[in-house]
Amino acid sequence: MDVPFQYCDELGPNKIIHVYEPELALKGVLVVDNTATGPAIGGLRMAADATTDECFRLARAMTLKNAAAGLPHGGGKSVIIADPKQPKEKKEQLIRAFAHALRDAGDYIFGPDMGTNEESMAWVRDEIGRSVGLPREIGGIPLDEIGATGWGLFQAAQVAVPYCDFELSGAKVVVQGFGSVGKHAARFLNHEGALLVGTSDSSGGIYNQGGLDVSALIQHKSQHLPITSFPGGTACTQDDILDMACDIWIPAARPDVVNEDNVSRLNTKLVLQGANIPFTHGAEKQLHQQGVCIVPDFIANAGGVICAAMEYQGTTESIAMQVIEDKIRRNTEEVLTISHRDTITPREAATKMAMQRVNKAMGFRRWNTFSNAPNYL
Repeated sequence: MDVPFQYCDELGPNKIIHVYEPELALKGVLVVDNTATGPAIGGLRMAADATTDECFRLARAMTLKNAAAGLPHGGGKSVIIADPKQPKEKKEQLIRAFAHALRDAGDYIFGPDMGTNEESMAWVRDEIGRSVGLPREIGGIPLDEIGATGWGLFQAAQVAVPYCDFELSGAKVVVQGFGSVGKHAARFLNHEGALLVGTSDSSGGIYNQGGLDVSALIQHKSQHLPITSFPGGTACTQDDILDMACDIWIPAARPDVVNEDNVSRLNTKLVLQGANIPFTHGAEKQLHQQGVCIVPDFIANAGGVICAAMEYQGTTESIAMQVIEDKIRRNTEEVLTISHRDTITPREAATKMAMQRVNKAMGFRRWNTFSNAPNYL
């Protein structure tokens, strides 16, 4: 197989591994991007349309995220190209086989991501003993259950709101993707008086300009009911979420949902990126020029990986949540300060900050990897 050198730059990737098992119809990819700061932590994503390119971009985002958060971990990502809603038995078989195939990739630690959860990580640990985001019953900190990523988004919101012309109490919020990240972000923001006026899932969208009942909506979703059947709002399409006027818009779904072709439809003052790489860079620049404040993904949504890293170190849930609060508040303030001072986008400011930390760590290594020399398989 040809080595995909189009991905290579001064940071990595360290390795790209393709996994294929025809009898199970298993297709997967692991990208370990950069491990100068330590073994990579990154989620295992399951999606039918996942690609090597997406996996690499997500792994790079993890390198920057972990560096920005000051974690002793590099960046990596893995994907299984399959339907995450398939029967549990088949899903377990694929995840176990994928983990087993990567048992010797000791510089990568599995975590949960879109299409996987704490139970999935328990299967991985049972196979190879190397995962985080585990169920509480086996000593883990279940980051999806406690809303670690949503807690971090809430902290970023509190820091960013003073840079905008509104108050958090009474602010109108739209969340694209009412899943494990989006629902907790909505819950924490609603507790401080913000109103969730629109949200979506795979079935479509729903809106209520007077505010949706977040607790009732979470309960509705816990019964595996489509969001469009929730009685407390008016159903709409997924695409309509882009047009809803709000103060805070939170993408918490797939990559590249906002691009140069649809960014003009957004009507918001603050974007908190709950998903990884949810906007193209061109779309972000357009919003920045219009005065919209954007807290980029690897700053705003780092709560999950911070929690995972704390679990790996053996700490407690309460300490993990406090560390998330401290790190994300500090990083959000630093990024927005640099952005305003140097008149650059928040992403440029965040990347500059993270790259300085990665490059310094790389300077301590004989090779720019956790193991020995760069290695492609």
